[in-house]
Amino acid sequence: MDDKFMQMAIDLSIENVQNGGGPFGAVIVKDGEVLATGVNRVTANNDPTAHAEVSAIRAACKALGDFRLRGCSIYTSCEPCPMCLAAIYWAGISKIYYGNTKEDAESINFGDKFIYEEIALPAGMRSIPTRMLMREQAMTAFKAWMEKVDKVEY
Repeated sequence: MDDKFMQMAIDLSIENVQNGGGPFGAVIVKDGEVLATGVNRVTANNDPTAHAEVSAIRAACKALGDFRLRGCSIYTSCEPCPMCLAAIYWAGISKIYYGNTKEDAESINFGDKFIYEEIALPAGMRSIPTRMLMREQAMTAFKAWMEKVDKVEY
């Protein structure tokens, strides 16, 4: 079954290139059934977050009516970028299967190496200037969250 779902992600990526999108496709599966698919529509939609994995996660969460995708697997045509990997972890997906590597993506100018390097740096050393402001005021929302008795934990 794994090969079937990976082939589906690969087919989506190939078809998406033909439809003006990036060469990435993703499939989310639960209990042997496809919950959702996604393709890269970054340039087509002018949305830098419209990666295949993020799009599939959004659709799967909508289909389940839950922001948690525990027990789900994601099949993606390429090793997830830092944003997609973080989204996969936040969604609680149980397994990741991928085709191309991040080095393969780098070889066709879809490199994320600089993002991995930036994440490892202290905020003040990153290439985008970063400065903390109004922490005390911002903590008001965190305090309200901690005191909220009917919150949904995630």
